[in-house]
Amino acid sequence: MTDARRRVPRTDALLTDPRLATAVGRLGRSLVRGAVADAQERVRRGALAPERAADAAVAALPPTATALLPVLNATGVVVHTNLGRAPLSEAAREALLAASGATDVEFDLATGRRARRGTSALAALAEAVPGAEAVHLTNNNAAALVLAATALARGREIVLSRGEMVEIGDGFRLPDLLASTGARLREVGTTNRTHLADYRDAIGRETGFVLKIHPSNFATTGFVSSVPVTQLATLDAPVVHDIGSGLLRPHPALPGEPDAATSLAEGADLVTASADKLLGGPQAGLLLGRRDLVTRLATHPLARALRVDKLTLAALEATLRGPDSPVERALTARPTDLAARASRLADTLRARGVDALPLPTEARVGGGGAPEAVLPSAAVALPAALAAPLRAGRPALVGRLHADRLLLDLRTVPEEDDDALLNAVLAAHAGDEPRPEGP
Repeated sequence: MTDARRRVPRTDALLTDPRLATAVGRLGRSLVRGAVADAQERVRRGALAPERAADAAVAALPPTATALLPVLNATGVVVHTNLGRAPLSEAAREALLAASGATDVEFDLATGRRARRGTSALAALAEAVPGAEAVHLTNNNAAALVLAATALARGREIVLSRGEMVEIGDGFRLPDLLASTGARLREVGTTNRTHLADYRDAIGRETGFVLKIHPSNFATTGFVSSVPVTQLATLDAPVVHDIGSGLLRPHPALPGEPDAATSLAEGADLVTASADKLLGGPQAGLLLGRRDLVTRLATHPLARALRVDKLTLAALEATLRGPDSPVERALTARPTDLAARASRLADTLRARGVDALPLPTEARVGGGGAPEAVLPSAAVALPAALAAPLRAGRPALVGRLHADRLLLDLRTVPEEDDDALLNAVLAAHAGDEPRPEGP
């Protein structure tokens, strides 16, 4: 009987396959050798014919040199934190590619001298919110709050409502973050009701600023009251408003969501927000407001540790100047159009033997934004058993389970991805996985 080990193709022989040799230049030798080793092990176990080893290694190659994989978001959650929050627009992705090599991020090509970092991205943000005297960027909204607390209230007090001492995703508590800067938190009011007099009585010589925090992923109802920015602006202290979800101006689909332009117009001295939520851009923290306060933050020593990189600057500028982002398109999609797409897709799938039905659904904003907003939507309902094979596909397709069915909500699937959705479902139904693109 032939020793199984003698049937295993040699590594150097497999790497002469042109497809694998090309992949070494694209993915690196380590990843390619790993795919080869897996194929060799399958041959050794008798699960793969030796002549198919090269094909198996090629099929196992990842699409890129990162372990991150592309996902089709059919969950109905527009800004899905676990799926990377806002998907970038085509313009933003092209900007990332343009900025990936050497670029003039801090260089004036006209004079040949060093230039201010991120000037064009900051200008685009300032143009988007004309009511802001000045703007600045950090690497996320938590960093924006840390910078504000450190520069304006270290060793002093931050006055905020007890009802806004919030915890957001993954156990992250904003009070803990603020206290870590050396500022002292002065809680006012009660969990459900806070009045202007509560703030007024707390403000004194030790006050750094008054902080108003967007409640993010929850809402309070019933016997409740809070103080709007217009009233806080009458107090003898700067007002910092963390609007959280990154809406720059009022949005017709989200009438109750705070936005930067309105907050500044109502008297906020400084607004902080996330760029990778409702704005639809890359992860970044936005700081907008009074020139003197923004300057203090931008020139603080901590600002260097919190600055954004060239890729973020490029993607953010393209998001601000370019066409509507995928988030904006998802928010404004018409329910009638979504229902028509669901019917077409379900009809096509049923014709191929898949148990599929169109179904009206309700989508959500996600990302801590507009927690009470309901977005009428439509989905393709499939057997729940397809959930796991769809997640294992390439690209992965993620929906949500409801009443023993897998719902693929189309509000979060761009129409141009309908064919990819169809192919993924058909492959999962057939017990196969879609082949990755490329060699």
